[in-house]
Amino acid sequence: MHDEVSEESGRRLPSPVAPSANREPAAPSSSRMFAAYLTDIEQLLDARRRDAALREALELPRLAVALADPRLRCSRERVRTWCAEWIRPPGAERDAQGLDYERLAGNISERVAQAADPDQIPMRALRRLQLHRHARTAPRGFRASRAGDLSARESELFDLCTALIEAGRRWYARSACHDPIVQANLARLAVLR
Repeated sequence: MHDEVSEESGRRLPSPVAPSANREPAAPSSSRMFAAYLTDIEQLLDARRRDAALREALELPRLAVALADPRLRCSRERVRTWCAEWIRPPGAERDAQGLDYERLAGNISERVAQAADPDQIPMRALRRLQLHRHARTAPRGFRASRAGDLSARESELFDLCTALIEAGRRWYARSACHDPIVQANLARLAVLR
């Protein structure tokens, strides 16, 4: 297979993964790149850099959709579907901290879908993920609890980021770690320079 050159950036992209009619699940694996990406978002929240954390967190749905696609493409409709499936845990309307998942999922879906180019490769998100390929796993000191002194806007940003991080972890643990296309795309990103 050969690498494609992206029209918008001129950079080489991984060769597409050939879709197979009889996809068998891959053996479960963990991705240091993906885990480091999520940890970085948590660290931005810890450092009270909520706008930066939100920018990175809003890339998660596009990133997940692209990784699950043989050609690394994502569409608005597939992003909306991902948000509907993964942002709200099954059977949960609210969590212990009072997060309203229906409202959050709708808000996130609209924000992400508006930013997504139709049927494009999310180069920025893939590049950011790729930069984490050599990252060491950082110690988990993050506590997903909201400080009492947050303004309404900061509290909303915190909730959006937390919901996206949880959705990303759920998606990887329940689907992506078994998906041969996701695993092949992650492997290709890990070896690209």
